[in-house]
Amino acid sequence: MPHPLVFKGAGVSSMRNPLQRHYGRGDLHFVTFSCYRRRPFLGTRRARDCFVKVLKEVRLRYRFQLLGYVVMPEHVHLLIGEPRKANPSKVLQVLKQKVSRALRRRRSKSANQLSLPFREVHADAEHFWQRRFYDFNVWSAKKMKEKLEYMHANAVQRKLVPHPRDWPWCSWSYYARRGNGLISIDALDPQKEGRENPHP
Repeated sequence: MPHPLVFKGAGVSSMRNPLQRHYGRGDLHFVTFSCYRRRPFLGTRRARDCFVKVLKEVRLRYRFQLLGYVVMPEHVHLLIGEPRKANPSKVLQVLKQKVSRALRRRRSKSANQLSLPFREVHADAEHFWQRRFYDFNVWSAKKMKEKLEYMHANAVQRKLVPHPRDWPWCSWSYYARRGNGLISIDALDPQKEGRENPHP
């Protein structure tokens, strides 16, 4: 039987004060960050695979929970817990730096693969990410479900695939009980579930 948090639709909601950071409460964080000027620097399979690989490394280093994610051609959504070391802002800083460096190295080695998106922006080639990121504190199971459904609908809404199962760079497969996919997903700590339980 599918997990109750499997894709059901867009589930889009507004983000209040997305640039205001609230840390230290034990909340989950729904974060969004984009490539520079929304360019599709993650527009290839190899680029998205590289991002997931770096995400694994940064997660291990800073020891934070990963509850959900989606990697799109020009932006990323993550649903994470607060790290045991540093804070989400530091995690995002390191993650973005490492991904940028890794893809630039690959770009220099291959003139015909990952470098293709950069050719469109010669003047902007020194930039990979937008400087800021959006952060929404997720304090309930209801909000967590809403954000997961929104993430898993991204590729479908963009008409990249007909169903979330066809977009491997997201956490849909975990919630559909089909395995972890490209990266393992953490089960929600029962102490943080509040009144509603998204994992009955």
